[in-house]
Order: sequence, then C-alpha cells, then structure tokens
Amino acid sequence: MHDFYFTGDDYRYRFELDAKRRFIQVLRERFNSGVAYKGRVMKWDTVIEQKTNELGRFLTRKSPSLDFMEPTQQLERQDTRELRAKILALSQSKAHKLGIGKSTLHYLRNNAATDYPFKVYNKVGMKLTRDV
Repeated sequence: MHDFYFTGDDYRYRFELDAKRRFIQVLRERFNSGVAYKGRVMKWDTVIEQKTNELGRFLTRKSPSLDFMEPTQQLERQDTRELRAKILALSQSKAHKLGIGKSTLHYLRNNAATDYPFKVYNKVGMKLTRDV
C-alpha cells in the first residue's frame, strides 16, 4: 500500500506516479493481446481502429452493413468444475503417486474449495490429468 496515500481530510486516495505508470503498462499489455480478425492476427488497438473505420463507412452510407460481432474474445478458464472436484477428491497417497507434494496439494485444495478462479501450473496440471 505504499503506492497509495491520503491527502487531507477528504479521504481521497492518491496514487504515486510509478504506480500509475505500472498500471498503464499492464493495461497496454492486456489491451494489445493478439486476436484473429479477417484471417490475420491483429492487436486489439488495430481491430478497434478497423471497426471505427467500418462504423464511419456505415454512417456515411458507403457500406451497407455493420458487424460488431467479429472478432469474439475467447475467455477460457483453467479451473473447471471437473478439475476442482478432482482436486478435492484427491487423497494424499494418490497425490504422492502422481508426484504432487503435500504443500502443493494443500494449496490446490484451498484454492479449489473457494469460488474464486485459480491457476494450476502446467507441470501440476499434467500430473492431475494423467491416471495412476
């Protein structure tokens, strides 16, 4: 919380300049992820520019149609219900046979018991998907 501070009695949060820069950098990285559009992989800022041009052509009646459905963002969760159930049903002995340590199983169980999304590392995920 060293990036935030109060000023005076109005209880407003202020952000340090470095915190603002880090936030903008993270926002740029997320916003400029690649997406498939018209057979090519483009950054979101380029797609938004293309869609703005399409809207302009539609409003000036140079184009007969307008399509805001393409591209669609694919949001895939890594922590499916099946994976959560498998983690919660996994015994310590079976986890040991799979090569999953006690502490890893403990944290996996804690995360699987909540409703919040969580990440399973690739090595552990591969161990969970194979059968012993």
